[in-house]
Amino acid sequence: MPDTGSATTEIEVSRDRLAELLNEDLSREYQAIIAYVVYSQVLSGAEYMDIASQLQIHAKQELDHALTISRQIDYLGKMPAVTPKPVRTSEDPKEMLRFDLENENETIRNYRDRIRQCEALGEYAMAEQIRQILVQEQDHQIDLATALGEDVPDVSAGPQTRLRKAG
Repeated sequence: MPDTGSATTEIEVSRDRLAELLNEDLSREYQAIIAYVVYSQVLSGAEYMDIASQLQIHAKQELDHALTISRQIDYLGKMPAVTPKPVRTSEDPKEMLRFDLENENETIRNYRDRIRQCEALGEYAMAEQIRQILVQEQDHQIDLATALGEDVPDVSAGPQTRLRKAG
């Protein structure tokens, strides 16, 4: 099976390990909040007006994700992380959007793993919470790929595979 680039492919994990992995996810959510806030303000020009507006919405959604993930970490008896993953910036708008798309791809792969891990532990409600986050992350992925004029990446089959856009 090809490496999908996921930070982890462990399915059977302990509750403590799940909390650690969720803390990594939380740090990625913080990263996304910062990136979306910054990028939404610095993207300029008519061609970026729509995506800049979408990024503002994404920032608010990522905050909701961070709150949900924090609640799950606390439920597991651990302290939520406080440090974001590093945010990459660029003077090139397309490069900024590409950074966001790469981050969303990683987030989607990780949340798919988290759902399986939660279910393996019998934490079905937690898996459902993460499923709801995953729906929004995939919407973000579609928005970013569309803004870049690219096919939506199929992150389940590996980092280079793309899904064809409908239409």
